[in-house]
Amino acid sequence: MTLPIKPPPEGEFIEIYGQRWSRWAATLSARLDIVISLIIILAITAAFHLHFQLLAGDWDFWVDWKDRQYWVTLTPIVAITFPAALQYVLWEKFRLPIGATLSITCLLAGAWIARVFGFHLWSYFPFSLIWPVLMIPGALVLDCALVLTGNFFFTAVIGGMGFAVLFYPGNWPMLAAYHLPVEVMGTLVSVADYIGYAFTRTATPEYLRFIERGTLRTFGGHSAWVASAFSGFVCVLTYLVWWHIGMLMTRVTTLPNRWRAMFGMPDHQTAAVAPAEKTHEA
Repeated sequence: MTLPIKPPPEGEFIEIYGQRWSRWAATLSARLDIVISLIIILAITAAFHLHFQLLAGDWDFWVDWKDRQYWVTLTPIVAITFPAALQYVLWEKFRLPIGATLSITCLLAGAWIARVFGFHLWSYFPFSLIWPVLMIPGALVLDCALVLTGNFFFTAVIGGMGFAVLFYPGNWPMLAAYHLPVEVMGTLVSVADYIGYAFTRTATPEYLRFIERGTLRTFGGHSAWVASAFSGFVCVLTYLVWWHIGMLMTRVTTLPNRWRAMFGMPDHQTAAVAPAEKTHEA
């Protein structure tokens, strides 16, 4: 049985940031803020995870797709979008330097939910094949750059480059064991390749594995660091674009309300002009 919410007796008031509230109204407002915050977090998780799935795709799904070239290049560029937009909202509107860490944490939570229920329990893929990437170190660098500089341009240059460069070493402790060589039926493959061979997936042309292709090894064989440097440069530009997208999404605009006149209600502009006209006539 639920009890009805009743206003408190007269005289029970508190002051919050110079505003006088009744205790009942303040409690109700705090509970409403919690509900709205949870809805926003769920919306960020769903939207960011969908965005990341569509653009990063198989390079993040499977361990045998996590190569030293395309995975290192593409994933940070795709992942820095929502952190940049959310950083503008939380920093400019609330002065909270947690936008990047919050968005990446939401992405990681959504990825684990999808991997556990969609990939493991539904399709029986092992966790050694489907673990998601870790981008918390790069997100912390983004937030630290913003709180220390207070400038979105320097955050884009320093934080964006750090976000991409820290991606590969941040995941290397988990990935290193899967790049060890193993001999299978007279053929030398990596552990990740062997796991991928054992668990067959969709083989239509758009899902054929696309890794380790290109000429980056002409720079001395260190393709991962060259790919990280290029990804960092693109991350700087991507951060600037999505920072302004966050700015546009939070800009409040109003349109003329034509329904007010139909219901006999005065328009705000008309109501403001009418007293001025009467004063002029007088």
